[in-house]
Amino acid sequence: MSLIIALMFLYLKLKGLVIYKEKNQNLFLFLFSLFIGFLSLSIMYYPLRYEGMLLDLREVPLFFISYIGGWKLGVISAIIPGAFRFSLGGPTLIQGIFQTILLPVLIGSIFHNKKSFKPPYTIINIKHMMVAFLLYQLIKSTLMIVTTPATLSVTLAMLMFALVALLSIGLMLNDYNKSEISKSELEFFSNYDPMTLIPNIRYFKKEVQSLMDRKIPIAICMFDVDYFKNYNDANGHPAGDEVLRTMGQILKDSVINGDCFARYGGEEFIICYSNVSTTEKAAANAEKFRKQVEDHPFGGEENQPGGNLTVSIGISLLSDEKTLDDLIGEADKALYVSKQGGRNKITVFPST
Repeated sequence: MSLIIALMFLYLKLKGLVIYKEKNQNLFLFLFSLFIGFLSLSIMYYPLRYEGMLLDLREVPLFFISYIGGWKLGVISAIIPGAFRFSLGGPTLIQGIFQTILLPVLIGSIFHNKKSFKPPYTIINIKHMMVAFLLYQLIKSTLMIVTTPATLSVTLAMLMFALVALLSIGLMLNDYNKSEISKSELEFFSNYDPMTLIPNIRYFKKEVQSLMDRKIPIAICMFDVDYFKNYNDANGHPAGDEVLRTMGQILKDSVINGDCFARYGGEEFIICYSNVSTTEKAAANAEKFRKQVEDHPFGGEENQPGGNLTVSIGISLLSDEKTLDDLIGEADKALYVSKQGGRNKITVFPST
């Protein structure tokens, strides 16, 4: 039992490194199966010898992986310990292979839930797993008493050790996976806007600064949803939130590789068009986006002035002496001119 917990702890410590280096999910699952096979083999090296029997807890990791990942992973994991047990021989060879290698894979696979299997960070239903494992242990214990020299006291002792070992590795895996999921969520929401799920201004500035450092010509466009307060008042804030999410999706669909965009705040968004060095090109890109928004069928937009939900846009182009904050400030000033000039229009800084 101590070996199971120790090796599982080692696996969890190495898991992050393997996932980081190997993006192929199938390869990760194959490596996980091999680890479980190695774990079962390691357990079998130090068995309790009783009346010619080799008693150990090899079934714990085999049931564990079959319950989590299904029969395919279970079968792969069972190959190494199965071959080793066969090589040992002995009067209880068949019972040992069936009861502690094949049967845990079978029972674990039966209780496997495909919907909850989300590698590499699956969260286990501990109660459901323990009930399934207890069922397996009752079947195995009955077969041991009937077909082997094992006594009731020995069988019950093995059952208790197996339950504690499975519970321990299940809790360890859940704690690790929950921690990794929380870390991933924190990292995501440090760079992305939680409502629109597009980048936030912090991430945007980092990406655009990288473009500027590489001397790539860019244009910054800021846009604002026209009469957004009027839309919220007429249709309600949930509808307004849906408009912001739709704006984010239109942005995702309209930009090309190398461009950056973000929610700036409130109903304001910002775009960085890369490899744009002329006013004409920047205005053409912005006009294409403005038209996409104007043509999009937003619910409740008939209550807007003009009968359409639209955006106003301000543009600034990079030059040698400008910083990113300078560009954003200029685009913001150009946006103000667009709004003052009737909205649903584009202004390039400096405006005339």
